Amino acid sequence: MRIPLRRFSARPWPEQEPTWRDAQPALIESAVKRASVKPSGNWFVLAASREVTASAPVGRVIGGREVVVWRGRAGQVLGGPGACPHMGAPLCDAGVHRGELVCRWHGLALGSRRLGTWSPYPAHDDGVLVWVRLDDVGGEDPLPQPVLPTRPEGGVDAVATMVGRCEPEDVVANRLDPWHGAWFHPYSFANLTVLQTPTEQDDRFLVEVTFKVAGRIGVPVIAAFTCPEPRTVVMHIVEGEGVGSVVETHATPLSVDRDGTPRTAVIEATIAHSHRRGFALAKPAAPVIRPLMKWAAARLWRDDLAYAERRYTLRTTGRSS
Repeated sequence: MRIPLRRFSARPWPEQEPTWRDAQPALIESAVKRASVKPSGNWFVLAASREVTASAPVGRVIGGREVVVWRGRAGQVLGGPGACPHMGAPLCDAGVHRGELVCRWHGLALGSRRLGTWSPYPAHDDGVLVWVRLDDVGGEDPLPQPVLPTRPEGGVDAVATMVGRCEPEDVVANRLDPWHGAWFHPYSFANLTVLQTPTEQDDRFLVEVTFKVAGRIGVPVIAAFTCPEPRTVVMHIVEGEGVGSVVETHATPLSVDRDGTPRTAVIEATIAHSHRRGFALAKPAAPVIRPLMKWAAARLWRDDLAYAERRYTLRTTGRSS
């Protein structure tokens, strides 16, 4: 069996080929603009599917709206406003009994039906992520379900959530700048070359890169970056080890800080896949693998949120601080 790891050679960090000439701001902005006009159907990612259990609700503020989701009696995901219609108690602290939310202030039970001013939100569980549809926040024509990318069957998934002081478009712009990879993340990437830039006819980046494992050992792949909807950037491995594996970066607007700065959640789902026999044997170890996958995503976004926040500041004020 051929081992997927490869020994690679790379120039020292300051001596690698500069990418600033190719990373043209106008090209990146055009890609961001094309993404921004794609339909989302008003669907927003709220959390990982495994975070929403039958024992307790999960709450989040999305676009300034308090939202709560929970599991119904049949295990389906239900969603609704996060404030109790009686006296405004936070339903993220409610109990779940027989598939209904039970408010802890006065025991009002809420479920899949409208009650007074409280009306459920459409919710969707795609098996990896939980989405909620907020028509008044999205302002688009609603769709019956989210716009989902192609995913591999039988993969191992992990979801990491980080929050930054910026808007979703700043997160999308970061992911649509592949040229910064080996410069900004030398601990993870080497020998990065952008093979193709997006056009109106073929709206994707195609990137050749080596994912570092340890020292000079890595995994060379070719990856495609696309935007299926305005707040999502998807990386598909199209050639090399792990073909079909996906990294989905979802940007969900939250609330605004006291100083007026918006906050955005980066909810990144990694679905790893391989046709190798060893991958199937390793799947039972998914509970051990998932924390490592989440750690790798958080490490990258520690830097990339600084990028996105800086872009937001420059874009909205024209100055660096």
